Amino acid sequence: MTVKTVSVTAFEGQKPGTSGLRKKTRVFMQPHYLECFVQTIFTAIGGAAGKTFVVGGDGRFFNPQAVQVILAMAAAQGARRAIVGQGAVLSTPAASHLIRLHKTDGGIILSASHNPGGEDEDFGIKFNMANGGPAPEAVTEAMFAATKTMASYDILDAPDIDLNQIGQSQLGGMLVDVVSPVADYADLMETLFDFNAIHALFAGGFRMRFDAMCAVTGPYAREVLEARLGAAPGTVVHGTPLPDFGGMHPDPNPTWAKELMDEMFGPDAPDFGAASDGDGDRNMVVGRGIYVSPSDSLAVLAANAHLAPGYAKGLAGVARSMPTSAAVDRVAEKLGIAAFETPTGWKFFGNLLDAGRATLCGEESFGTGSDHVREKDGLWAVLLWLNILASRKQTVAEILGEHWADYGRNYYSRHDFEAIETARADAMMAELRGKLTSLAGTQVEGMTIAGADDFAYTDPVDGSVSRNQGVRILFDDGSRIVMRLSGTGTEGATLRLYLERYAAGPDGLAQDPQEALAPIIRAAQQLAGIEAHTGRKDPNVIT
Repeated sequence: MTVKTVSVTAFEGQKPGTSGLRKKTRVFMQPHYLECFVQTIFTAIGGAAGKTFVVGGDGRFFNPQAVQVILAMAAAQGARRAIVGQGAVLSTPAASHLIRLHKTDGGIILSASHNPGGEDEDFGIKFNMANGGPAPEAVTEAMFAATKTMASYDILDAPDIDLNQIGQSQLGGMLVDVVSPVADYADLMETLFDFNAIHALFAGGFRMRFDAMCAVTGPYAREVLEARLGAAPGTVVHGTPLPDFGGMHPDPNPTWAKELMDEMFGPDAPDFGAASDGDGDRNMVVGRGIYVSPSDSLAVLAANAHLAPGYAKGLAGVARSMPTSAAVDRVAEKLGIAAFETPTGWKFFGNLLDAGRATLCGEESFGTGSDHVREKDGLWAVLLWLNILASRKQTVAEILGEHWADYGRNYYSRHDFEAIETARADAMMAELRGKLTSLAGTQVEGMTIAGADDFAYTDPVDGSVSRNQGVRILFDDGSRIVMRLSGTGTEGATLRLYLERYAAGPDGLAQDPQEALAPIIRAAQQLAGIEAHTGRKDPNVIT
């Protein structure tokens, strides 16, 4: 085995976003493209020598080959040990847990999350720090800086490792540990939830459907739900991970998980339904005949977390991304705990979790998690819901109804306008930002604007400041509009439009969200000129 130094010309556009670098799979398959970005990771963290890394991904097309490249580069550059999921597979929350469990120096995770997979679809790579969470902006900026000066990379010239066999082997001077991707994660779940109570729930005839969307969560859900908790065989559908996710779009929302939605609103619906995404960090929750928005789910979980053994002592605080509805803030106020509002991106929760200032975190984009790992965790959220259902012995609809009666209801929706020409999207946002200071006191759709700004966040732990995190337009009745351009796509720009209206109750708690939000939707179109700038009147996805 020899170390090869390969001379390269730096690639343009290798700038990681909030979730690492995402491009079309064929882009990553170009000669040297993946290698150059992996080298920037090692450069940004001070090299690989003497370090231990967790490596794995969501099993999408090109995942196994990419893992072999990463191992060969780590070995060539003096890494001490690599812990790899069997078959080169690890869900993102499971990878975060392994980083923390084994106290490694970080991990390299291959995933484009909820984006489609396949040779003509999407691929991604990101680095997680020693705390198990995504690299902060200082590290991703260092990666991007390194991409501009990349001149060479080192890689071991050696045969591929057999990643399908659990056990240890050597790759040059580096120990490679191939481990079960599921076992340690499943064991962690048993420490957090009352498995006996959930097992009894299923034994009593409770029926559930879990749609793994042909993605990474299938083996985890089968082990935890069917093998350990006694859910009926077949509870998990689309449970075999496939390189192209079976042609499915592995994004757990009502649009892409239509099969599950149809079943849960059908004549013989199960008691509970859930879905997870490509890499296992997102979740959708559905009751019989009722959909639970991610913002409402976070609020319900916060209000009832004490029912699970792992959270019986109470919560230190809660945190939500700025675009997420304020429903969880009302729970925090009642519980007398802190509520934090952060920019979009799970890495912003990391400092709060590490400092013990928050226990539960959530985003409106179907991500929920706690301080058990430093990533959002789809199956964890589903298990906490099951623990609550087993303890309260009520339906999802009954739990939601009682929650709204206690706290009021934050009607909420997100409208996604996908693959907009980037220049048009940027021009629209620039024009909107240019008039923010003049909006206060004006009226639109019969509502008065109380204020408008471009959200900036000062981290309460380390004092770092993040600016330009999304435009907010706030109305004097508590309603609001948020607009931002997402960085998770691979083509053009995605405009995310977030809409919220609060109803205190007791009346007006059972409206259809799109009807309740109709004036807010019209106001957003007028204020931003969405159709004029983009040619789009209707969104691609409504959640």
